[in-house]
Amino acid sequence: MHIVIKRLTKWLVRAISFFLPEAQAHQLERWRRGREEYWKYRRCQYIFASYGKSGRTWVRVMISRYYQLAYQLPDNILMGFDNYHRLNNEIPKIFFTHDNYLRGYTGNLDSKKDFYDKKTILLVRKPQDVAVSQFFQWKYRMRPAKKSMNKYPPHEADISVYDFVKDPNQGLGHIIEFMNNWARELPNIKQLLVVRYEDLRARPEEEMARIVKFLEMEPNEAFLRDTVEFASVENLRKKEEENYFWRSGSRVQARDVKNPDTFKVRKAKVGGYKDYFDDDQVAELDDMVDSQLLPVFGYTSGETGEA
Repeated sequence: MHIVIKRLTKWLVRAISFFLPEAQAHQLERWRRGREEYWKYRRCQYIFASYGKSGRTWVRVMISRYYQLAYQLPDNILMGFDNYHRLNNEIPKIFFTHDNYLRGYTGNLDSKKDFYDKKTILLVRKPQDVAVSQFFQWKYRMRPAKKSMNKYPPHEADISVYDFVKDPNQGLGHIIEFMNNWARELPNIKQLLVVRYEDLRARPEEEMARIVKFLEMEPNEAFLRDTVEFASVENLRKKEEENYFWRSGSRVQARDVKNPDTFKVRKAKVGGYKDYFDDDQVAELDDMVDSQLLPVFGYTSGETGEA
C-alpha cells in the first residue's frame, strides 16, 4: 500500500507543480521527499547519515555485502530501506539519508532533534574532497531538476572546479556549515557512531568491524575480508561497467563507460582535491576549513585525513 501511495503522491506533486511558479514547485517537491524520508525515519532501526559524496554508496555496498554473507542473500542487490528486511526479518531497516529533506519536513532545521533517540551512524569525509567530488556529481550525474531545486549552479553552466567549490550555495562553505551543525549536536545523540571516510580507506576491516558491532552483529573475520575485497575500488568499477547492480537502479551505474568521470566510483582518493587546484587555491581552501570548521572531526590545522 505504501508503494501505491508513494507513486500516487509523486505523480500528483509533478502534476500540480506544472502549474506553479518554479520556487513553489521546488518547495512542494522538497515536501514530498521529506514526507517519504519521514515515513522511513519513523520505521527504521538505524539511521545512516552523511553529506552527499562522502562515500555513502561505498559503505552501503560493504554493509550490503556483510549482510549478504551473514544471511545468504543475492549479491547483486544493494540494501535499500527495507528490502533486506523483507527477505529476512532479522535484518534491520536502515534509513540512509543526506539529512536535507527530512529536517525541512520536521522543521528541525537548526538542530538534530530527529536523531537524538535514534541509533545513528554518521559518515564524514574531508570537506575539500567532498566539494570536488560534488563537482563531478553535478557535472556528469545529477539531473537538471535536482540541480535547480537544491540551488546548484545551472545545468549547462561552464564553470571550473574552483568556481564550483567556491559557490555559496553548494560549495565548500555549505559543506562546512553542514558538518558544523552536526559537530555541535554530537553530544545530544544518545547512540552514535562517527565513521571517517579516511579511516575506512586506511583500515577498512577494522572500521567495518566497528560498524558491524554498532549494528548489533558479531564481526566475522572471514566476512570482513570478503566484504573489503568485494567493495574494493577496482572491483566496484568493474561491476559498474557491467551494470552489475542493475536491480538497484542507477545508484552504481556509469553514465558513460568511456568517461571515467561519469562513474559513481571515480577516484576514491584521500586528499585528491589537491590535483585540481594550484598551490594558492589549495592554501585558500585549506584556510577556509581551518578557520571555519569545528575541529571535532579532525580535519583542521593541517590534518590530512589520513590515519
